[in-house]
Amino acid sequence: MYAKMTAQPEPIYKRILLKLSGEALMGETGYGIDPATITRIAEEIKHVHALGVEIAIVVGGGNIFRGVALSARGMDRSSADSIGMLATAINALALQDALEKQNVFTRVMTAIEMHRIAEPFIRRRAIRHVEKGRVVIFAAGTGNPYFTTDSAAALRALEIKADAILKGTKVDGIYTADPKTDPTATMFDRITYLDVIQLDLKVMDTSAISLCRESGIPIHVFNLYTHGNIARVVCGEKIGTVVGPDLPTAQEIKGHSLGGAP
Repeated sequence: MYAKMTAQPEPIYKRILLKLSGEALMGETGYGIDPATITRIAEEIKHVHALGVEIAIVVGGGNIFRGVALSARGMDRSSADSIGMLATAINALALQDALEKQNVFTRVMTAIEMHRIAEPFIRRRAIRHVEKGRVVIFAAGTGNPYFTTDSAAALRALEIKADAILKGTKVDGIYTADPKTDPTATMFDRITYLDVIQLDLKVMDTSAISLCRESGIPIHVFNLYTHGNIARVVCGEKIGTVVGPDLPTAQEIKGHSLGGAP
């Protein structure tokens, strides 16, 4: 599949944390895991891995169970979040199977111990795995209720000293408003961590953005469904939106003076 592509430039990142939502795995099926979609994602990850990039992945569970939605309908939040964490483990095992079918050595590490199916998360062991060229999939979030898988992605990225977080979504990047409901919404090329919080853009939860802000780790938000986009981001192409430090102010953004910052 990739043999026909033009030669890729050198990766600008040595080690990345790829954040995949559970919804990314269900394709157009509306629920669960779509085999064709997860195979395509695995093929793209294999291609990036072949470039020499060390890869860790945090996967969500919203295609199977959404704890927040159930707690809003009366279920205890801790119980609902625990079920959601188990859903992420299901997705992690499915993604591991898809990657290993592509001959990519993979390890699943969970924040909740599940010795029969995965390794417990141990930071030094996780770093050793990626150094050995294995793709590591982190499941069960942070292992605690009330924290999202976005927070888990930020935390794990810091723990393994990733160079960047790549968040694949269904849209092309971060917009001033929901482009599905507001035809005037415009996409930012770049934006600061603080402006994401102040403008309440909801690309990631506040705790995740704050963790990234403290460490200065960049977040790339891009369309996962465009073929080859993971490799394009890793190799420095200007697609999607980059969240980082030292960029224009929230007032400039509100005034739309950026028009997509350079």
